[in-house]
Formats: sequence, C-alpha cells, structure tokens
Amino acid sequence: MRKVRILFGFIKLLMPEPLVALIYTGRRATVAGRVIDAKAQAVGDLVALLRDPDELPPVEESRRQLAAMAEKLGKPCPVGVATSDILLPGAAGDRPARVYVPAGGDVNASQPTLFYLHGGGWIQGGIDTHDGLCGALARQAGVRVISYEYRLAPEDRFPAAPDDVLAAYRALIAGDTDLSVAPEQLVVGGDSAGGNLTASLMHDLVTAGIALPRAQMLIYPGLDARLETPSIRDLRDQPLLPATRIDWYINLYLPEEQDRLDPRVSPTFSETLASQPEALIIAGGHDPLWDDAQIYAAKLTENGVKVELLNYPGQIHAFMSLTKVIPQGNDAVDKTADWLRRVLKG
Repeated sequence: MRKVRILFGFIKLLMPEPLVALIYTGRRATVAGRVIDAKAQAVGDLVALLRDPDELPPVEESRRQLAAMAEKLGKPCPVGVATSDILLPGAAGDRPARVYVPAGGDVNASQPTLFYLHGGGWIQGGIDTHDGLCGALARQAGVRVISYEYRLAPEDRFPAAPDDVLAAYRALIAGDTDLSVAPEQLVVGGDSAGGNLTASLMHDLVTAGIALPRAQMLIYPGLDARLETPSIRDLRDQPLLPATRIDWYINLYLPEEQDRLDPRVSPTFSETLASQPEALIIAGGHDPLWDDAQIYAAKLTENGVKVELLNYPGQIHAFMSLTKVIPQGNDAVDKTADWLRRVLKG
C-alpha cells in the first residue's frame, strides 16, 4: 500500500495545478491563517512518505538526497546561458565557483552581477544543486551570476563558511580575480543557509568598513539560531524542513559552546542594520523560517533600509528550487529577476 501511495504522490506532482487543488479540497493545511498551496502540500505529503523525520541520514546520504531532489524537481539551467567553472579564493584556499552570463556576454568584463550563496543547511548543496536557479536568474535578469561553493560542515564548522564568503567577496571587489566586479554593480544573495551567509556578510562588511554591494537578496533565510519564533513552533512537523532536521543542521554547523546570539550566526542581532544596503526578502508561509524573514524585514525597515518583502503565504521551504512542480516557484524567480534588473540596471 505504501508503494502505491508513493506512486500516486509522484503522479500528483505532475498533475495540473487546478486538479491538485481539487484533490485537496477541504484538506489543505492552515497555519496562523495561512493556507498551504495545493502543489506545495503535494510535495510535502510525498516527502513525508519518503523519509522519517526522526531518522536522520548520514551526512553524505543527505547530500545525495538534496542533489536528487534538485535534479528531479528543479528546472535545469536554461538554454542560452553560458557557464564557466572557476576557482575563487576562500579563507583556507581556493573554492569552486560557477559563472553564468547571458548568451554573447563577456564572462570577465565589469557588468551587473549577482554573487550567489547556495542553501543546504550549511552541510549540503553546492553549485550543482543550484545550477538551474542561478541560470534562470542570469537569463531572466540579464546579469552575470557568480555561484560560490563555501566550505561545508561538519568537516568545516562555523566560522569556515562566513570566512570563505568574506574572503571571496574581498577578492572580487579588490580585483584579485579575473572577474571585474564593482560593488555598485553587485548584489549578494542566497537561499536558506545562503541567505544566512548573505546577511552575515553584510554584518562583516559594515563592521570592517569594506565597500558594500548595491543590494542584498535573502531567499527564505535562517537568521535566528535560537529557533524560538512562532513559525518554528507551529511548523515543527512540516515534512520538508521539520524541527528535527533544523536542529541537526545547526548542531553540525556550530561548534560546541558557540554563542547563538553572535550576529555572524544570527544576523537578526546585528547592530549594523542601519548601515546596510537595500534588500529583497522572500518568504514562504509554510516554511518554519517565515518569521525569521518577517522579523528581519521589519528590523531593516525600522533602521531606514529600503526593503521589498515578497511573501508567498502558501509556500514551503525551497519552493524556488522546485520549479518543475510548484508554479509559484517560477513566479518567485520571475519577480526576483525583475527586482535584480531594477536595482542593477535601472
């Protein structure tokens, strides 16, 4: 019977959205008044069938799982985007990176650029798992995208990842690479753990007096490692990102006795917010990190920073990487590309 349910779960993912909505009539999850999107619920139901939230896999298996999900449920890099795999500096040596330019573009020339930091709970993910999203943003926004692969835990725990990101950013704007990058033509952004690292970088740049980018882009970021917000509590059993998995990620990422209020861990506690560049923040209402995004957007706004908050009340974590099966993921990519064009190209 379980195999039949799993098969039907995959079939639902491929069905037209109106039909899936019909299947879930009267059965959609609601949290704090936010009703889940039908296709998002279909994804969550399938994930719940495929993995037990209380049985966490070995790290290498979790990495394979994320790679498989990205391949099966995310669109590939679009035709018409040229890619180049390169190395960029990190704090302990060179790191892999991938550069995307629209067809006919010059990889190295000074131009509007997105420096992208992938998600994956600081322990998984990389330039391959986010290849489709980065390619789509490059094509639709008409900008160069530099996707960067920082060191992962538990092999390299905090502060390895933010140190790598800071080292790469310094090298890019200092002209220490073949890529010509001007801060005023640069957006730094990322999803999930990459959103955390983006916000952590903004804190580091202000603290060190380093030139800031034109803007920052935080896609369903994790910004408060205390894990005490209402959405963390209310969505602790959300199949795609349950509380047990969030705890597992953070415990693998942070050394023992690490202060979780350190703004490089929990950027929501940074005292540099008033000096930061404008921001795009994207959040899903059935993502446990919903409140992290809402609180951070409010804090930036209170400190005089221009913020565009793009809320999807019915969406789950990682929905912008599930574009084969969640139409709203494509809508969010479109709107993100529009925002990148506005801030980088006027």
